[in-house]
Amino acid sequence: MNAPVDVSFFPRAAKPLTSYRKFWAARLGTAAFLPMNRAEMEQLGWDSCDIIIVTGDAYVDHPSFGMAVIGRMLENQGFRVGIIAQPDWTSAEAFKALGKPNLFWGVTAGNMDSMINRYTADRKIRTDDAYTPGDMGGKRPDRAAIVYSQRCREAFKDVPVVLGGIEGSLRRIAHYDYWSDKVRRSIVVDAKCDLLLYGNAERAIVEIAHRLSRREPIEQITDVRGTAFVRRTDDATRLGWFELDSTEVDAPGSVEPHLNPYQTTSEQAAEQGSSCAKQDVATAQIATEKQAASACITRAAGQNDLKKVRAADVAPISFVRNP
Repeated sequence: MNAPVDVSFFPRAAKPLTSYRKFWAARLGTAAFLPMNRAEMEQLGWDSCDIIIVTGDAYVDHPSFGMAVIGRMLENQGFRVGIIAQPDWTSAEAFKALGKPNLFWGVTAGNMDSMINRYTADRKIRTDDAYTPGDMGGKRPDRAAIVYSQRCREAFKDVPVVLGGIEGSLRRIAHYDYWSDKVRRSIVVDAKCDLLLYGNAERAIVEIAHRLSRREPIEQITDVRGTAFVRRTDDATRLGWFELDSTEVDAPGSVEPHLNPYQTTSEQAAEQGSSCAKQDVATAQIATEKQAASACITRAAGQNDLKKVRAADVAPISFVRNP
């Protein structure tokens, strides 16, 4: 769906991340590590988390792990951030480990698409996982972003779910799925998340966190860059939006086959029933030059042979003295 005014061209500059007024929990200080259970929350003096991040990767407090970066950035804004890493997805109990988040769930499948992480190109299950302790595989489900979002909704159904990460970013619209060999609909529909943040969403997640902290309904947050969401036809918040048919942005037609990199341009043109005029002329000219050069060489060789024959037939003149 498309807004009546393209939000990417709103006449407003990007707000610096340091310009937000910190949330009140900033007075509690910075955690040595983001809490992963109730005991760690009690050590920090927290009674609840403002934001809980659910990720398919192990929690390593290092910039190479995206959720650690997002968690620390939200903590810098004053929010109490907890993290649930690689939870047991077979029930919702593991998602209640930190209690109910005050603002929202932050869900991601991890640094990789969960299907690529779990399967090889031959659709065989991998036995290793670079983002799991001990390099062990099988610590995350298929289509982890969908499963985690649904479990979060099952645990606390009235808490907004904000989906992000590479799996959500690349599947935010209808897309071809290699594993099922069909076109799947947007992951927003399957995950039933309230908002999907795609790309580098640092600015978006900070803005959304502050707006939710001011009790703004998440259904009304529709003007943040880099977000995707779903609106039903009978939803009042859908007014002012319109649906853009795909034929208006893409003209259907024949699909050209991939070219053979081992064929010359003339060979490719011959297969298509046409000719490459310039290259054919150049090729013919080269062939003519080769023939002319060959004729010159033959003529020169013939002249040399004729000289040899004449030299053999003519006897030398002998002089005789007069008596």
